[in-house]
Amino acid sequence: MGTSSKLVWKVYVGVLGTATTIAAQKGISIAWKSITGKKPPSPTDPDTPLAEAAGWALASGIGIGLTQFVVTRFAATRWAKDMGTKAPGIPQIKLKV
Repeated sequence: MGTSSKLVWKVYVGVLGTATTIAAQKGISIAWKSITGKKPPSPTDPDTPLAEAAGWALASGIGIGLTQFVVTRFAATRWAKDMGTKAPGIPQIKLKV
């Protein structure tokens, strides 16, 4: 796979990942507010209770991580379908028995 394919892949995943991460962060913030009735806390604010800051960090981390996982899988699937090859950087696993 050439350098240009790798660059296109990185740009494709980067743009898609950025857009969906921003949307996911907004969605997580809305969900937090609807569940707790409060705006998401700032984990770096010393006045924020530790449990609340940790809960927000956990919810945010899981939400963003899951979003990035799903987007990368979607992008790799679309790449394989459109280009006819696996996405650059995704190794083919060969099992010899």
